[in-house]
Amino acid sequence: MASPATGLGEGLNSEAEPGPRPAPPVSVAAVLPAGGSGERMGGGTPKQFCDLSGRPLVSYTVQAMERVSWISDIIVVVSQENVEKMKYIINKFGHKKTTVVEGGMTRHRSIFNGLDIFVKSNNSSQLLKKPEVIIIHDAVRPFVEEDILFKVVMAAKEHGAAGAIRPLVSTVIASSADGCLDHSLDRAKYRASEMPQAFLFDIIHQAYQQCSDYDFDYGTECLHLALKYSKTNAKLIEGPPDLWKVTYKRDLYAADSLIKDAISQQLCIINNNINEDASQVGFLLHGTLKNHVKVIKSTSTSVSENDNHLQNILLEQCYNFVCINDDPNGLQETHQLLKILENRNASVLYSVVLISVHLAILENTFLSSAMQSLTKLAKEVKKKNILLYGFIVDYRKDNLKLQETIDLAGSLITALIRDRNPVFAGQILVA
Repeated sequence: MASPATGLGEGLNSEAEPGPRPAPPVSVAAVLPAGGSGERMGGGTPKQFCDLSGRPLVSYTVQAMERVSWISDIIVVVSQENVEKMKYIINKFGHKKTTVVEGGMTRHRSIFNGLDIFVKSNNSSQLLKKPEVIIIHDAVRPFVEEDILFKVVMAAKEHGAAGAIRPLVSTVIASSADGCLDHSLDRAKYRASEMPQAFLFDIIHQAYQQCSDYDFDYGTECLHLALKYSKTNAKLIEGPPDLWKVTYKRDLYAADSLIKDAISQQLCIINNNINEDASQVGFLLHGTLKNHVKVIKSTSTSVSENDNHLQNILLEQCYNFVCINDDPNGLQETHQLLKILENRNASVLYSVVLISVHLAILENTFLSSAMQSLTKLAKEVKKKNILLYGFIVDYRKDNLKLQETIDLAGSLITALIRDRNPVFAGQILVA
């Protein structure tokens, strides 16, 4: 889902090359086969529809393709029983360039259906123009970056077909009929075929038109079909290490962790700067949090006075906010910030974490009505994918342990941002 330092609009890979590439000199579209049953996942839900931080996995892969401006259309191919589910996902998460197509009984039959929609649309009212190059990419590989997409497209333009590869991690061995070792392959001479792959559209479409029933039913490798039926030898491109496919349940946990880590790397601290105390706490908290978070934006005026600055921060794909208030009984700034977040639909793709920090001398302060109101408010905004937490900082001017208190607050805030657990929304924490 971006380099954490630049926002999720750039992808989820922190090692991606900086800066967007120019568009390829060809028209490009993509087909995402998403018809798998998820048997290896071991559960009832196909892996492409499994939830990751509030969204199905397939939505992340669609988003990865949609953020590439030069990909004109994205075709998601799903089984018949999941067509309406996929249409619902597209609508709910605002995917704009995506069309759902019903797949076939096997992977290759599904991909052929996805390709065929471009040919059929030329003779119908559908607004799908046949591209010069088509990308084929698994719907359960959400971490694909524009850089590798560009490379396979340019290689396909020159060679007719191209695909990403990775070095083999394990040695490949062959077993004999009795289950004993027969021989092994030299790992240095072989590579693992990955996605994405790209083809001149006519080459791969014609290959599928000539494809035998055996290859349709038992084949898995698109590059092999281009070679066998169109005599096109694919160019192989070394891909980055994050092209892995979500296959098993443990992969879901790994993907979820990567997504949460990426959207936790940018934070906006809003210090209303009403008095010296709030300013000091904001300064100390900024210093503590920068040890945990890569990018910190900060503003020292009220939300209403600095609306344009906050709007720009939202456009930079920030999903974490700390709002510091000097009044333990005040929620005005928190309400205003929530209104901005809701108006911007900031939480459509990813949950937004908002931590409302209040200063108080705890031995003289009971849990205020404002904190009780915050708990009620948190229940309402959680429905909109905004996770609101209350935070009370025990502030005393003569407290020599203030920095220790701020360090604890920083650790707790970091944990809330990284965990993004909706179960704890509305909790009031104390440091």
